[in-house]
Amino acid sequence: MRRGSPGGPDWHVGGELAARYADGTAAESDAWSLEKHVEACGGCAALVSSAVRAGAETGPVLDGIRAAVLATAVPVVSMEAEAVAEIGPRVTAGAGTTGVPPRLSRAARVLWAAGPALRGAWLVALVVVALGAVALSYGAGLGASVRPLLLVTAPVLPLAGVALSYGRHTDPLYEVVASTPSGGLRLLLTRTAAVLAVSVPALTLAGAVLPPSAGGPGAVAWLLPGLALTLAALALGSFVGCRRGAAAVGTGWLALVVAPAAGGAQAGAALMSEAAPYFDGPAVQGCWAAGALACALLLAARRRSFDHLETP
Repeated sequence: MRRGSPGGPDWHVGGELAARYADGTAAESDAWSLEKHVEACGGCAALVSSAVRAGAETGPVLDGIRAAVLATAVPVVSMEAEAVAEIGPRVTAGAGTTGVPPRLSRAARVLWAAGPALRGAWLVALVVVALGAVALSYGAGLGASVRPLLLVTAPVLPLAGVALSYGRHTDPLYEVVASTPSGGLRLLLTRTAAVLAVSVPALTLAGAVLPPSAGGPGAVAWLLPGLALTLAALALGSFVGCRRGAAAVGTGWLALVVAPAAGGAQAGAALMSEAAPYFDGPAVQGCWAAGALACALLLAARRRSFDHLETP
């Protein structure tokens, strides 16, 4: 049954739309509305799942997946095996393109959709860097000399999270997710935003509590450079993949900025003067803003490149 306008409060998926979604001929806007709706509507999720199961191409594939799961889940209690076998069809049908069974709460699905980076070692590394900087400054007596090191390191820390957020090497359901309208650049930007939402407050707060350096940039001076580098990694990733793009941008920054600032024997004000040219002043920040805008425009022009599956 289908009532109201697509995406509206009284709208439900009809049999025709479910069939078109199952065979891949649904318009992109209709597919987005369907995937969003079935996250909260069990009846429509079951309808779409049935349509996918009945498909000439998808039905046998899903039956094969179900049989393989049941055949290999010998130690699992039969009820648990049945639940696991149900996940595949529901994910493919759009009930949750993040790989989480739709029976979980919406909050749990949102947290899971944030991406692998927020469930892995990167989050631990971020916490260690932020707390380590404070510990070195106060506990080890290094004082203000830690601030410039954190300042030049902070812009590249989100890059590691971006590299681990999307792609065949990090997401077990990458092929399934990338083949849906919710995949590609849309999901990559969502997961990148989640990485920035965690890293920006943590690193900015750590910089704010460090002892101030005379004449040095403030705790938020790294934000525009960090944004520009993140967008540069995404834009480069449209050509070579997310991991390679983030690795290339991060390596260049580490070689040109971090290594010279950390390699000398300077401390305090001298070390800050080494890092300040990359952050301090309206002209420098304006250049970072222009660079971020240019990378964003390139990313928008290359958005279709993320619709294709990554290759090894």
